[in-house]
Amino acid sequence: MNWNGESVLVTGGASFIGSHLVEELVAEGADVRVADDFSSGKREFLSAVEDDIEILEGDLRRWEVAEEASAGIDTVFHLAADHGGRGYISSYPANCATNMALDTMVYETAAQNGVERICFASSACTYPTDIQQERKRLAEDMVSFEERGGAYADEVYGWAKLMGERSLMAYEEQYDIDASIVRIFTAYGPRENETHAIIALMAKALAQQDPYEIWGDGEQTRNFTYVKDITSALRLAAENVTDATPINAGISRYVTINEAAKAVFAAFDWEPGDIDYLTDKPVGVRHRAADTTRAEELLGWEPEYTVEEGIANTVEWYVENRDEEEVRENLETLLYER
Repeated sequence: MNWNGESVLVTGGASFIGSHLVEELVAEGADVRVADDFSSGKREFLSAVEDDIEILEGDLRRWEVAEEASAGIDTVFHLAADHGGRGYISSYPANCATNMALDTMVYETAAQNGVERICFASSACTYPTDIQQERKRLAEDMVSFEERGGAYADEVYGWAKLMGERSLMAYEEQYDIDASIVRIFTAYGPRENETHAIIALMAKALAQQDPYEIWGDGEQTRNFTYVKDITSALRLAAENVTDATPINAGISRYVTINEAAKAVFAAFDWEPGDIDYLTDKPVGVRHRAADTTRAEELLGWEPEYTVEEGIANTVEWYVENRDEEEVRENLETLLYER
């Protein structure tokens, strides 16, 4: 697919992932519109391309905003959502539940406006939590809408994302819209905030927290996936998938929080004298990593960045864009708020 001249809407386009996607689409010649309420996204994230895009500010849960957003659009990348890291989604379940209304409004207005394709940014939180206590890579067919008991998502946020997937499947079936779904696994990178694990680790290092606090025992694992690998998966899914087949986007390596922290310490050239493990904090499932067979087969997609490379890139951005004293003074708030 050639993005040159394609009319593209990116909902949540001023967000961490969305802004990177917008930059890439502009570079490929697309005519991009961003729809964002700027509750967590920032206009400064779009500064490199602000003269080349259209920005619509508003709440996509309102019909008139959503309808205006997708008018005259060929492709929608739907990334807008109320979300955050583990501390946020555990503390604000009702906020996360509003994503179901948001998704429906975006899909319905897109269908009425004759949009050709929709790519939905879903989440690894759609996977059953009871199968993530041991190291077992998650394959897309481990979630089923056809089998009794085939779904057991991770907190309200995960259930809302799962319903977003099922709704998009229904719109694909009824309106013949080309649809794709990308289940994002633990994305990180420049522009992410401190409610997510990697940036939280960096914030504590920048503040030189000592003893250094790690939530849980540090042996819980995630497959931390660099933002540029996530955005390439989103574009490839929109280009190659039309039937709403879900596809994982994540590295297959299990990375413990302790390992991630050591990589952060190395990037900062700093190490705490002691580590305090906070086992009363929310940590989510024990282990999570993606089976990327389907992404390789359908998209030709493989991650390009190692965890060490991605963390080094992100630390460089973080140090340039954060004030050490401000982070130190507001650390507890930063870890929980969007």
